Amino acid sequence: MGISVGIVGLGSFGSAFADLFRSHPLVERLALCDREPDRIRRFAEQEAFQAKFDASDAYDSLDALCASDLDAVALFTQPWLHAPQAIQAMDAGKHVYSAVPVAMLPDSDEILDWCDRIVATCRRTGMSYMLGETTVYRAETMYCRRRAAEGAFGRFVHAEGEYIHDVDSPGCRLRDVRESRLASAPGQEWIAREKQYHDRGIVGGPMHYPTHSVSGPIHVMQAHATQVCAWGTRNDTDPYFAHDFSNETALFHMSNGATCRIAELREIGHPGAETFRLFGTEGSFREGAWLDKGCRTAVADEDLRDPLPADVEAAFRAAVGDGFLGGHGGSHAYLVHEFVDAIAHDRLPAIHAWEAVRYMAAGATAHKSALRDGERLDVPDWGDAPA
Repeated sequence: MGISVGIVGLGSFGSAFADLFRSHPLVERLALCDREPDRIRRFAEQEAFQAKFDASDAYDSLDALCASDLDAVALFTQPWLHAPQAIQAMDAGKHVYSAVPVAMLPDSDEILDWCDRIVATCRRTGMSYMLGETTVYRAETMYCRRRAAEGAFGRFVHAEGEYIHDVDSPGCRLRDVRESRLASAPGQEWIAREKQYHDRGIVGGPMHYPTHSVSGPIHVMQAHATQVCAWGTRNDTDPYFAHDFSNETALFHMSNGATCRIAELREIGHPGAETFRLFGTEGSFREGAWLDKGCRTAVADEDLRDPLPADVEAAFRAAVGDGFLGGHGGSHAYLVHEFVDAIAHDRLPAIHAWEAVRYMAAGATAHKSALRDGERLDVPDWGDAPA
C-alpha cells in the first residue's frame, strides 16, 4: 500500500531529498511546501514530478499542509523549528520525518522539554516520528550493527565519537550556512528570538547539535547515556562564538556499563570528520577496520553497506543517477527508504522518537555539565519504544 508525503522546506538540503521521495515506489502522491513559491516551481515544472505531484498539492505554509489529507510530512526547515513543527504535524494526524537535530536551541532545558513533548505526542496521537540522522545509515554503522547482532564485539567496554567541523571548513563553511539561514524569512524571525536568549545570558554550544557524534555508539550498542561530565572551550574574540562554546568534549557512562567519549568541535585545524569507534571484549571497529585480539582486517566499502531493495535502488538510480545514495556518506537514500517503508507497512521507524531523544538528551545534558565546569549529571531518559 502506497503513501502520500509532503516535503516541507525546499532549500538546499530539502531539495537534495525531493527526487528520492518522489521516485520511491511506495510513494503514490507527493506534495511540496515552502514559503517561497519559486522553490516549489523549480520541482513542479519538471516532467518527472507530474505523475505524483498535482498543483493542488502546493502549499505555502505548514498550517495549510496540515489541513490536507496527506499521510506524512518530511521536515527540512530551519533547525529551531523542527520540534514545534513535528508536534503540529503529528497533532494533525501526520507521520513525521524530521531533519536533524530534534531541536537546536541555546537552552538545554528547553531542548529537553521539547524531547519530552515529542515522545508524549507520539504516545497520545499514535503517529510515528523519525529523525533523519545520517550517521545511522553511514556504511560503517551498518557494518557495526550487523557485527553487534552477531555478538562479534562481545561485551561493549568503550566507544568514541566525533563531529569535527570547523566553522571555516572549505567544504561547508558554517559561517555561510548561518548567514544563509538568517537571510530567509524564518531566519529574520529567529534573529529577534535569539537575542532574547542572549539577553538572558544563555550560552549555547556544539553539544546542542550532537546527533552526528552520539548516534553511532548509541544506535549500535543499543545503550543510552546515564551520566555525563563535560567541558567546553570559549573564543571571546570571534563574533561567531560570541555567545557559545566553540568546542565541547564529554565523557558518558552508558546503560550497558561502557564508557563513551564524545567530541563536538567547531574550532579546529582539521579537514572534518563524522566518525566513531567501538571497542568490545572480543572485537573492535575503528577507521574502516575490524580488530580482534589477533589481527586487524580492513573492510571494503562494498562489504560495509547493507543493500537496498532491488526495486527501490532501481527507482532511485533512474531518478538521480549513479549518485543516488546521496550525501552524508551515502545515507540519504537509506533514510528516505526507511521512513517510507516504515509508514507504508505500519511499523516503527529505526530512528524513532524514543531513540532520537536519547541522542539529544546526551548532548543537552553534556552542555549543562560544561556550563558547570564538568559537574557529573544524570542524563534523562524516556524509556524504550513501545513494542
